[in-house]
Amino acid sequence: MRKQSVIVPEELAVTTVMAVVADPAAHRSALLPPRSSALGVRCARYKRFLSQLDMGSGGGGGARISAWVDSMRTSSPTQVKAAAMLSTSFAASHDEDYNNWVKQHPSALSVFEDIVAASTGKQIVMFLDYDGTLSPIVDDPDRAFISNAMRETVRDVARHFPTAIVSGRRRDKVFSFVRLRELYYAGSHGMDIKSPTKRTKHTKAKTKAVLFQPATEFLPMIDEVFKALMEKTKLIPGSRVENNIFTLSVHFRCVDEKIWSSLAELVRSVLKDYPKLRLTLGRKVLEIRPSIKWDKGKALEFLLEYLGLADSGNVFPVYIGDDRTDEDAFKVLHGRRQGLGILVSEVIRETSARCSLRQPAEVQEFLRRLVEWKRSASLPRRTEARKK
Repeated sequence: MRKQSVIVPEELAVTTVMAVVADPAAHRSALLPPRSSALGVRCARYKRFLSQLDMGSGGGGGARISAWVDSMRTSSPTQVKAAAMLSTSFAASHDEDYNNWVKQHPSALSVFEDIVAASTGKQIVMFLDYDGTLSPIVDDPDRAFISNAMRETVRDVARHFPTAIVSGRRRDKVFSFVRLRELYYAGSHGMDIKSPTKRTKHTKAKTKAVLFQPATEFLPMIDEVFKALMEKTKLIPGSRVENNIFTLSVHFRCVDEKIWSSLAELVRSVLKDYPKLRLTLGRKVLEIRPSIKWDKGKALEFLLEYLGLADSGNVFPVYIGDDRTDEDAFKVLHGRRQGLGILVSEVIRETSARCSLRQPAEVQEFLRRLVEWKRSASLPRRTEARKK
């Protein structure tokens, strides 16, 4: 697998987004829209919070717990605040900060024609997060069901493009929701990757099935921490610990914000004895992972290599996700100078994605339009083939 350089994320204007996809370095300075000072301050403050979040196992006392809680609050507003943010987002077209953000990360629906023009003649490969991308975010993670309409849309996408679900969830859990055997599944933030069990036209006849699990040595440790957290979180009403096999998720969506510090302290007290595990933050969830250099971006690279496309100049990877953990994949696409990252968000977010969509309904519409474009583009070739 080739090494990728890191490129500072470009901020793209709506009308020129795909020109920058072709040559980001050449266009960046000329195309940057003016950044709102308020937006810059807001993003800088958020970055400071994240830099304070301990990415290791424990220690640091009250100051570090305070930083954890600040980060939890910043990235994961309470339901009351979330409702307020949502109502604000519907009026966001009149908000200067939001308008500037959308100029930098235009809707993938509004620049759809530019996207397909940039992908013409290239192999599109689809990478999709699950929660918040294909299904709505819900209080009970066991009830994050994908709609039948979305499932059929993803099935159609997989008929035309190699398609992978890349999730923080355990792989078998995601499969139980999606139930499509023609997809690649990468669970536990890419630490558990399995190829399709149903052969498609994208599956090479000589390609062996893959089951890739780079963190198996951590399984006993993960299991120990899971049992400890299950016991201790009984004291935190509304908390929930999810075992993703190679990672753990401590959900605090239903936890009273007043006791977030207690939850953070509890998690810290468990992890202090496990220096080989690290803590990261998602959408109302604390993620516990092995301290190995593997994430959703690495999973994307692994799957491109497995498909024989890692060194191809004619590949167009598209990654759609809503979580902070998806940023690793967005950064990989910037480093490759290929494809497109699309963030799913209804509010201003600091991101390395070039485009945005507001919610799963818009994701479905984007995927549906992509399938329609592919079908229409294939008709002339089929007609010509029949004539011959």
